[in-house]
Amino acid sequence: MQDNKKNKYYNFKYEPLPRWCSYWYQIHEVLSLQPENVLEIGVGNRIVSEYLKHSNTAVTTLDIDASLQPDVVASVIAMPVPDKSYSVVLAAEILEHLSFEDLKKALKEIYRASKDYAVISLPDCRRIIAVSIKLPLFNWMRFVIKIPFSRQSKTEDAGHFWEIGKKGYSVSRIKKEMRNAEFEILKDYNIVEYPYHHFFILKKK
Repeated sequence: MQDNKKNKYYNFKYEPLPRWCSYWYQIHEVLSLQPENVLEIGVGNRIVSEYLKHSNTAVTTLDIDASLQPDVVASVIAMPVPDKSYSVVLAAEILEHLSFEDLKKALKEIYRASKDYAVISLPDCRRIIAVSIKLPLFNWMRFVIKIPFSRQSKTEDAGHFWEIGKKGYSVSRIKKEMRNAEFEILKDYNIVEYPYHHFFILKKK
């Protein structure tokens, strides 16, 4: 069994309350695609992979850090997995730890490993107003307002080479790289509860 005391991801400073909502969105988006199997890139705290497993989904974990005990120890830019071997490839808050040139390689590797879909989330440092209201006789209304200015983000401290909203890294540029990797972008959005996380749901063409 993994020793959680040595896992840096079990830390409330790393995982404030809103971040837990991001795990819900990862799980929801993956399960909504009704996958036969899933490749999760980045082990983290295993919350997502364990939930998926308990939902009767076959999950393979991959991470470059052997101490996290993933199923496969490898980099996302060179994954030792067969072509089209996973219904869904999940890469949540991982790709920003690569240089932008390696991001292009990673997207191509994700495309190669995926049989159908990819779910990707990335940090978005733009100033975003998130609103969630409940009106009488109506369901919850949730929306975000994006302001084209970056907020302060400890990019270097977090080990991020880049983030959406930083100079030179617009959403349109990220989408262009995803399309260059031959993905179709089904939808993308910032989650209301934690707008720092921007989700992309991708389908192979």
